[in-house]
Amino acid sequence: MTSFRTLQPANSLTEKVVRFTFDGQRLEGLEGDTIASALLASDVSIVGRSFKYHRPRGLWGVGVEEPNAFVDVSGTRSLVNARATTEMLVDGMDVRSVNASPSAARDRHSFVDRFARFIPSAFYYKTFMWPNWHLFEPHIRKMAGLGVIDPIATYPQPADQINETCDLLVVGGGPAGLLSALIAARSGRSVVLCDDGLELGGSLLHHRAMIDGVDGFEWVRRCRQELHTLGAKVLTRTTAFGIYDHNLVGLNERRPVGADRLWRVRPSAVFLATGAIERPLPFANNDLPGIMSAEAGLAYLRRFGAAAGKRIVVATNNSMTKEVAEAFAPIADVREVDYRRGVRIVGAHGGSRVDAVELSNGSVIQADAVLVSGGFTPTIHLFCQARGKLKWDDKLLVFRAGEDVPNVSIIGAADANFGLGEVFESAGNALRKIGCEAPAMPRLEGHSSSFEIVETWPKPKMEGRVWIDLQHDVTTKDIELAARENFVSVEHLKRYTTLGMATDQGKTSNLAGLALMAELTGRTVPEVGTTTYRPPFTPVPFGSFAGARGGVLLNPPRRLVLENLHRDDGAHLREYGGWLRPAWYGDEAEERAVQREAMQARKSVALFDGSPLGKIEVMGPQAAEFMDFIYYNTMSTLKPGRCRYGFILRESGIVYDDGVLVRLEENRFIVSCSSSHVPGVYAMLEEWRQDRFDRRRLYIHNATAQTATLTVSGPRSKVLLDAVGLGISFDDASLPHMATGWGSFDGTQVRVTRVSFTGDRSYELSIRADRAEALWSRLKHIGQSHNAVLMGLEALMTLRAEKGFIVTGKDSDGMTLPMDLGSSAPLSKKKVDYLGKRSLFTEEAQRPDRTQLVGLEVIDGGGRFPTGAHGVLKTGSGKRSLGYVTSSYHSPTLGRPIALGLIERGAARHGEVIDVQHLGEMRQARIAPPCAFDPEGERLNA
Repeated sequence: MTSFRTLQPANSLTEKVVRFTFDGQRLEGLEGDTIASALLASDVSIVGRSFKYHRPRGLWGVGVEEPNAFVDVSGTRSLVNARATTEMLVDGMDVRSVNASPSAARDRHSFVDRFARFIPSAFYYKTFMWPNWHLFEPHIRKMAGLGVIDPIATYPQPADQINETCDLLVVGGGPAGLLSALIAARSGRSVVLCDDGLELGGSLLHHRAMIDGVDGFEWVRRCRQELHTLGAKVLTRTTAFGIYDHNLVGLNERRPVGADRLWRVRPSAVFLATGAIERPLPFANNDLPGIMSAEAGLAYLRRFGAAAGKRIVVATNNSMTKEVAEAFAPIADVREVDYRRGVRIVGAHGGSRVDAVELSNGSVIQADAVLVSGGFTPTIHLFCQARGKLKWDDKLLVFRAGEDVPNVSIIGAADANFGLGEVFESAGNALRKIGCEAPAMPRLEGHSSSFEIVETWPKPKMEGRVWIDLQHDVTTKDIELAARENFVSVEHLKRYTTLGMATDQGKTSNLAGLALMAELTGRTVPEVGTTTYRPPFTPVPFGSFAGARGGVLLNPPRRLVLENLHRDDGAHLREYGGWLRPAWYGDEAEERAVQREAMQARKSVALFDGSPLGKIEVMGPQAAEFMDFIYYNTMSTLKPGRCRYGFILRESGIVYDDGVLVRLEENRFIVSCSSSHVPGVYAMLEEWRQDRFDRRRLYIHNATAQTATLTVSGPRSKVLLDAVGLGISFDDASLPHMATGWGSFDGTQVRVTRVSFTGDRSYELSIRADRAEALWSRLKHIGQSHNAVLMGLEALMTLRAEKGFIVTGKDSDGMTLPMDLGSSAPLSKKKVDYLGKRSLFTEEAQRPDRTQLVGLEVIDGGGRFPTGAHGVLKTGSGKRSLGYVTSSYHSPTLGRPIALGLIERGAARHGEVIDVQHLGEMRQARIAPPCAFDPEGERLNA
């Protein structure tokens, strides 16, 4: 094939030369070229190799429909499996064909095609099962792979994430989309218009048209300018890849420099002006390089000035291709093959490129390019993602949109309107549906709106190799094989033959495959049906989905309302469970400060900011029943004004969270879950409320962020609070352990709950967040006369470990059941159903050798055990793990190291000595009860 730049101006080009390499060959293009247009203009016929047989493949399309031209890019930027038709050419690019070695033109694996008769669809399922598929799998995947990731390359940085709302989102910047966006913007609507092309215009960039007295290109320019003046957002190189629940549309904006952008758009209405994709024609060897979509050939000629060849055959079964032949006539020898007149191509000849075609009348035409049009398939992927249903049009031979989808309209060629007049009319109808009074339609001159097509589907037993899916090497014979082996369902056909899978998603191949299966099984095309269209419509870079996933942008830390006060008091802040919290206070080294705070908390009183603790209110007549279902423990017997400790399980029976449940009133509870689990517990409560309970009799409100919780703990906590004066008695009779009541601070209501995570007398004061600073300041001021200490989280962790209190996720793992933590009573006593109950009675859950929570005493004179060290048992063949250390601290109260661990059969092994190993060092520990300090709980009322 001989290609060249034409002398006529090309819409998107400048005269600036751009230099690049393709498979090591130095080439030149022009600024504004895509990689594909530059390759075509540089006389490169083979741009890739087919997925399975490594056959030579040339350009077929001009946009996202391209099934052949995938490339890896390095140099200016690094890309893997980029479509050459949609990637802009940049000076200095190093472009490599994929699935080819060392190059597309000289692929050493091209010999595979000689064995094609032995490797039809699904051959690997049948051939490589013996002796073991895994022996062959790595080699097969390596041969059939596409692009190769360079581990040292710098790939596009994570995309910017943008959230947008608008009255109207128009997907597609062709004539239908432009007119819709313009009229909606004139009426005062906020409009976002996106198009995956390099510039707006769609078919008007290469088809001639006179609209309102100007040519199509000028009409597009005027529309674009007015949209800008009206404030509409216009996004080019932007693909709408998916429509999701609640009218969320995902857009990926590709930018030649810098990060891409991922747009999450929530429009009131969506217009899909996504156009149509041209189908191939079925004949032998219809995959040879030089055989191209007629629309693509016209686009390359008029937009990029690149001609497909000098001896061109234009073959069509419809009336849309006349302009193609006329456009090439001045610069090439053009021959037309019109299927409507009964003349067809039966085969193409050539090796690395087409050099002739044979016709049904026996004649042979020499050609270096064949531009074919087998009709147009509306691009209805997004419509189907929005749960739209399709209907078959016998006249146009297409699936088109069926019944309307709320807030989604499909217009233009996407709704099988192939004449420009029909395109504008469909846009006007859609605008009226959303309340826009469309003015008179644009005036067209010399443009026919009629569309004619004759049926030209592949037939059974066609001679030669007739290719249906160019990307996956699926032929008519593969579909016939699937039918013989009874894979006649459209979904089975797709997976058995790989028809329409992967990046292509059947854009050029699906309909031909369905038609052939219909013929083979005696059904109609609509009876065969279509596969399910799922997002993304075309591949989206991982970086776009990932977004900015580094540092605080990955998971922004939540901040305490008292953070500035803690900083003023010398707090060292760390992230705990998503919250930035004080670890310790003062200028001392961490270990010394933590020990000091913990010791002083035992001797006098400690002040601790526990605001991140969950405060999720559950209210309504079904609240008690709901709490019984959510918790492993029975909660409906809890009296108002009292609290109870309990576990929340997953459906698997695994402990998800532990904490205190407060019953304020008969039908009102507060779930005080772990700080890090608040979002997860809240989501779990909402999920089961909606799934299992009456939403009119049960309400959930997460008040965690609106309420601060300040903890006062220690032997002098009651004395300090008496001095603060909150209008509530702190005596044991009035407010016993695990009880709650209401007080007041300067006219603001305060909930006082007597619970303890330290083992000492403790009170949690919950107050409106904006009043927390005043209350904290009062506590600190009065606390000075009681030797109060500000306590960070590290000291609290030491105190709770002395008591054997667990931290879920630290002293439990993804296999821990409540019985492993010493809570077995509900298993036999609780009669009502609850979350995870069934799983607790499985054979696995009842294993006697499960790991269980224990304390571990250091008996070898060494320091504290490293967290994560394993208890080990020596066996004849070596050692095996008995479990591991989950928490380990030095207890200032006891003056020795303490540890908690999950050890096999631990509850029955108190007093037993085991070996503990860490990084090759062997230590010894005695298994003990988890509670090492005040096991009788006398200090709770001290």
